[in-house]
Amino acid sequence: MTPYRVALYWAPDTDDPLHAAGSAWLGRDAATGDALPQPPLPGLDLAEATADPRGYGLHATLKPPFRLANGYAAARDATAALAARIAPFDLPPLAVHDLDGFLALRETAPCPALHAFADTCVEALDAHRAPATEAEIARRRPERLPARQRAHLDRWGYPYVFEEWRFHVTLTRRLEPEEKAVILPAVTEHLGDAPGIARRVGAISLFVQPAPGEPFTIAERLPLRG
Repeated sequence: MTPYRVALYWAPDTDDPLHAAGSAWLGRDAATGDALPQPPLPGLDLAEATADPRGYGLHATLKPPFRLANGYAAARDATAALAARIAPFDLPPLAVHDLDGFLALRETAPCPALHAFADTCVEALDAHRAPATEAEIARRRPERLPARQRAHLDRWGYPYVFEEWRFHVTLTRRLEPEEKAVILPAVTEHLGDAPGIARRVGAISLFVQPAPGEPFTIAERLPLRG
């Protein structure tokens, strides 16, 4: 069955401690689709605070979710061909940050290869992206976007690409200050040393969404072979 949408993401390998810890924090394993018990957080509803990122799975966006223009097999083959041209590279240690009110894992040092990786994914798969509908564009509130982000939305279907892109593994919805005061130390303790371990970026994770509103799961990890 052709999925409703696909996306190109970075996601930790299943044997990476970050996969287990981060999936448990979100309450779902995107590799298996299984629901997971979340750590207790007295006084706050962690399930609600993580509902949005839980639906997308533990990941960092390379090419945002898109509807298919040419079918799934063509997009999958194009992703495999792209992965074959890119060499694996080191990912800097990650750490929990406040990203405009959201908590997310971000890199702790500049990584030009990471940005080039995301840029290439956006461009290389764009022929397989069905154009954004008026409703999809409207949901981004284009009237509130700066000119460069609005131009990216019109051209690429998403405002936060190229120089507007920031690597991030989302861990919560946007939080109020009093929520952040509780959740920031809790997620930092829960993840422990896992974000900061040495790791390589060695694959593009192809995520699929079977139908509107359903969660994304990992369909395949396509190894980098350049």
